[in-house]
Amino acid sequence: MVLSMERWSGKIAVVTGASAGCGAAIAEALVKEGLQVVGLARRKERIDELSQKLLRCKGKLHSYKCDMTIESDIIAAFKWIKDTLGPVSVLVNNAGVSQPNTLIGGNTEMWKKVLDTNVLGLTIATREAIDQMTSNKIDGHVIHINSILGHYVAHVPQVNMYSASKFAVTALTETLRQELVTLNSKIRVTSLSPGPVDTEFASSSNLTNHEEWAKLYNAMPKLNSEDVADAVVYILSTPPHVQIQEIMMRPLGEPV
Repeated sequence: MVLSMERWSGKIAVVTGASAGCGAAIAEALVKEGLQVVGLARRKERIDELSQKLLRCKGKLHSYKCDMTIESDIIAAFKWIKDTLGPVSVLVNNAGVSQPNTLIGGNTEMWKKVLDTNVLGLTIATREAIDQMTSNKIDGHVIHINSILGHYVAHVPQVNMYSASKFAVTALTETLRQELVTLNSKIRVTSLSPGPVDTEFASSSNLTNHEEWAKLYNAMPKLNSEDVADAVVYILSTPPHVQIQEIMMRPLGEPV
């Protein structure tokens, strides 16, 4: 199998949650491969800072402020992309969040925040991207940044709705694949499921103040954001007839 990113050079890629961590690393990797990348995030200024560091690269990083829990924000972002840069060829659904919460006695608003971001935001972005791909006869690629917790339930304190949201992503990946097959579409969809990654995810999800969770997380080996970005490049590099449906990657020695 010959790997090549040449077919994506100059094409439009969207990376959600691109202001930090895996999203920023993925955006940077795709810019270096020559894509025109639009990073979506609430913290637009951080994408702008990264863009300045990538000015000498083959591609370019653009920023757009977007809250992935607000449908109108997502729709407006994809309209801006189409009108300003052109139709989307690649979507990386990276935005994700957890909350320090439980099921017994849990907080409803925290449940909603996790599901709105990890499930509905992802689904809305996917719909908008595929609309542009199909309308413009683009054999594009959708990559969902999933989690190993979307494949089994581990005892991880305070993230009880998170695993459920990632199981949904696993199901949505396969359901979308089946819909695309029914339409005889050449658009590909992939679930990429990393284990623990050394990013700001814990602090941005307000988990670090919980002693039991922090003790477990700090003791775990971790992947780097660049490892996940490299996996995204690998997925996109495969020939058009190859469907990489799932990649699960874990840090060596992870005990759970």
